[in-house]
Amino acid sequence: MYPRAEKRFIKSNRLTIIVLFLVITAGGIVRSTGSGMGCPDWPKCFNRIIPPTDISQLPEGYEEHYIEGRAKKNQRFAKMVEAFGYSEMADKIRHDESILQHEEFNAAKTWTEYINRLVGVLTGFCLLFSAFFSLTYIKSKPSIFGWSVLNVFVVVIQAWLGSIVVSTNLMPWIITVHMLLALIIVAISIYTFYLATTLRNKAILINHQFRVLKALALVSLLLMTVQVVYGTEVREMIDHLGDEGVARQEWVDRLGGAYLIHRILAYITLGLTVLLFFLIKNRFSSLTLQSKYAWIALGLVGVQMLSGIILARFDVPAFAQTTHLVVASLLFGAQYYLMLLMTKLKR
Repeated sequence: MYPRAEKRFIKSNRLTIIVLFLVITAGGIVRSTGSGMGCPDWPKCFNRIIPPTDISQLPEGYEEHYIEGRAKKNQRFAKMVEAFGYSEMADKIRHDESILQHEEFNAAKTWTEYINRLVGVLTGFCLLFSAFFSLTYIKSKPSIFGWSVLNVFVVVIQAWLGSIVVSTNLMPWIITVHMLLALIIVAISIYTFYLATTLRNKAILINHQFRVLKALALVSLLLMTVQVVYGTEVREMIDHLGDEGVARQEWVDRLGGAYLIHRILAYITLGLTVLLFFLIKNRFSSLTLQSKYAWIALGLVGVQMLSGIILARFDVPAFAQTTHLVVASLLFGAQYYLMLLMTKLKR
């Protein structure tokens, strides 16, 4: 059904999507274990390709050296932020002394962050291979090539933003942008996969008019994206409470309006996903991709709600934090692909 060159692209693209979710998982583990500053420099770790395993292996005077380098990078970043009209943010980057606070060496945290970076590098290579293999679509479907190349540029920006995350000592809003950009990269990869598979296999799409279902899927996806933004804000508040020495048992009680909005959006997303599931079940055969991904989305939203309940009722355990983040990204991918599958087949 698919020519050999197109099969290569589809396989490469599918692998890229899997690796993207792995890097999100690795990032979630880094965040839940507090390993974000395990490597004080970027792209190397303590100026080494292979990071140290013992404090005796650290470069002499590395604290001052890396703090000075981060300060210079932050000044350049502040100028860029200011050029976009965010003078208040730029001023905070320039004068917030906590950004340059040194963190004591911890081998476990260092290697956790280092593995996260290795998975990120693997993601970059996967995207490069996908872009190269997409050359086969230049004549038949040039948009696949265009989006694949664009994704390589987006991941370069993501890598640069990762260095800013380190230099600003995990500044909250930058972490949020970093997460949203990761979802954009996932969305582009899923979109090119969708374009490539439906180019030859028209049976994936069913020639019916179902604008309501597509609109419902789009609304659910947008609400979930907003929920992710509020979720990252809640996570930032939790990190702040932990840094202040507040007991873990009191974290949930001290969360403000962002937590309430996040919970409300979670219930709305649950309701929309269930509604979409039953509408698709009544319209599509159980053998279709639409039906399959409706089941996947339903299962993921169930796990997502369960992990949220565990976070709220059992004092925010680290494993549930990672699970909550990873399942949210998987649910985003499943709902996005499901929305694409609602597209009407062109005659």
